[in-house]
Formats: sequence, C-alpha cells, structure tokens
Amino acid sequence: MGAIKLNIENNLDQKISSFLSKSSIGETYHINFNRNITYEDFLTNKLLIIAAIREGIPYSLFDSIQEYTPFTENDWANFLDISTKSLQRYKAKSSAEYSFKPIHSEKIIEITEVTKLGLDVFGNIDKFRLWLKTPNYALGNLKPIDLLKDSYGKELVMTELTHINYGIFI
Repeated sequence: MGAIKLNIENNLDQKISSFLSKSSIGETYHINFNRNITYEDFLTNKLLIIAAIREGIPYSLFDSIQEYTPFTENDWANFLDISTKSLQRYKAKSSAEYSFKPIHSEKIIEITEVTKLGLDVFGNIDKFRLWLKTPNYALGNLKPIDLLKDSYGKELVMTELTHINYGIFI
C-alpha cells in the first residue's frame, strides 16, 4: 500500500509541476516558485493556490487528485455541483486539456486540503474514509462527508480533524 501511495504522490507532484510550468501563473501574478514544486509545497502557498484557482485546474491534475482522495466520482460530482455525465465529458475532453472554472477549481483545492489533513491525521485512506462516512457527535451527528459541499462545512471538518490530531475530543 505504501508504494502505491508514493506513486500517486509522485504523480501528483509531477502534474502540479507540469501545470505550473505550462501556465502563466508566475508571470501574471508575480509569484516566484520552483518549477518542481511538490503537492505539499503547493498546498502551503496560498498565493499560488489563488492563482491556480483563477487559472483553472486542468482535468489531468484533477484526475491525479481524484486518485489521491477517498472520494468516488459521485462524491466529486456532488461536491462540484455537476453531474457525473459532465465529469465524464470533461475526462473525454482531457486530450484537449479541459480546465475547470474557478468556482470548481476552488472546490477541488478545498477537498484536496481536507484529504491532506485527513491522511496526516489517520495515516491511511481506509481509516480516513471510514471516519468521513461515520456520523460525528462534534459535527451535529452528521457525516463529515456530507459537510464537504460548502466552504463552511469544510471548515468544520478541518477543525474537527485538527482537534483529533491534537487529541481534543468533544
């Protein structure tokens, strides 16, 4: 399992570097960044995230992110408020390098942030997936996955993950 996770992370690193090197983000937003930026580096640079959202996340990067997360295609369609048919159409357009609109790109990044923190807290995707699908007392007995559709719900989930990480149980 560790080798698979490492391969997915390496693929994600490559896709992010490729996206950034092909984009005009550095010049347009006057951001200096290493062209070989990693997934983790990307998620810690808020200005770079803002620029990437405005540029639009390409489907090829989304596809790598989707592999890294515990979410199904149906989950992603729900988060992005689009149909699974639309996601499949975007995938078919991938050779023409379809890019998501900023509103969808922002949601993709938000879900990526939740996944990163969840994997840091739980250590593996199966434990994280189980937590996401289990009603949580601290979240009003809602399943964390059901809160990820909007930014306020995402913040609640991130706060609860941080509490778990620091051993604060309510």
